[in-house]
Amino acid sequence: MQQDVELGDGGNDELENWLKLVQIPNFSVVSLKKLKKKFDLQLSELFSTSKSFLEEKGFNQKQIEAILHPNESTINTSLEWLNTTNNRFLLHFDHPSYPNLLKQIASPPPLLYGYGDPQHLNNYQIAIVGSRAPSPQGKENAKFFARRLSECGWTITSGLALGIDGFSHQGAVLGGFTTIAVLGTAIDKMYPRRHIKLADQILQNNGVIISEFAPNTPGRPEYFPRRNRIISGLSVGTLIVEAAIRSGSLITARCALEQNREVFALPGNIHNPMSAGCHHLIQEGAKLVTCVEDINVEFQHLILPALCEKVREKEDKLEKNMSQSLASDKLLDSVDFEVTPLDIVAQRSGIEVADVMSQLLEYELRGLVTAVPGGYIKLGEK
Repeated sequence: MQQDVELGDGGNDELENWLKLVQIPNFSVVSLKKLKKKFDLQLSELFSTSKSFLEEKGFNQKQIEAILHPNESTINTSLEWLNTTNNRFLLHFDHPSYPNLLKQIASPPPLLYGYGDPQHLNNYQIAIVGSRAPSPQGKENAKFFARRLSECGWTITSGLALGIDGFSHQGAVLGGFTTIAVLGTAIDKMYPRRHIKLADQILQNNGVIISEFAPNTPGRPEYFPRRNRIISGLSVGTLIVEAAIRSGSLITARCALEQNREVFALPGNIHNPMSAGCHHLIQEGAKLVTCVEDINVEFQHLILPALCEKVREKEDKLEKNMSQSLASDKLLDSVDFEVTPLDIVAQRSGIEVADVMSQLLEYELRGLVTAVPGGYIKLGEK
């Protein structure tokens, strides 16, 4: 059974001890490590000691109460959630499937609740995050980089939020690739509601959805920035697509820097406030990214799952043919990388509006342009 794998070598007893540990106020994985080092006290021993022993070790009264009288109802809720279906897992910090990179951050979550195959949590990951209200170009960039990075062997990790997060997951899913979503809510509360279908698509494509928050945990605003450390902590690098100066995406970037991970940023229009955060990061030392290779070159020491050679050859041939046929394409040259109204495209190209619409539809199907409110945007080299 899947549960036998997910509970780890210690089985239910070990998992229940970790479910008790998270109930202790102001006590973390780091606290447990210090306790083990100083007193050679194991987690299982912690819950079979006396009040006087705990007082002697420096625990305060609220902590002692939680240790001696843990909330069994809370523990049972988590175990019932885990055992409802076989596509769920619950990893504690010492579980062999707990992601190695996440263990290295300053405040790793003691428990990870999840749907899907936890083995993917140890894939090489690139986080893609950004604005919840991106520009049309930002949406396309998120999907484009997510898909291309996935094709290079990366697993895309993001927060399932509206905007760049959602489009990043979509980019991976559209290519049939694995993507990991980190929730800022309880594991049984998919948020935002409009992304429930996307969450299903993630799982259908062998993806994973995780949260550090137990079932029935009430939502709190501060949980969202708190989950950002997990997004960056799972990943060797974080790409910021669009972000304002004050945004959760910059919190994720800061977490990545504190975790000694790479930070990448896409430049944008200097008049777009959603590009200001990216430009700030670049000024502070983040790597400016214009293509997928700008990211891949930083990780040449890693061995990523190879893209199928036939797929690569097919894409190379298609790109060659397209570049030859579009070398002097007046219509495509008439579309900017920002929103270009249809009448402007017709005026620049000297082509009738009806013909422009017909040809742009063909280009849209080929992934060269995309229709947006107010006109079209060129998508660049594919």
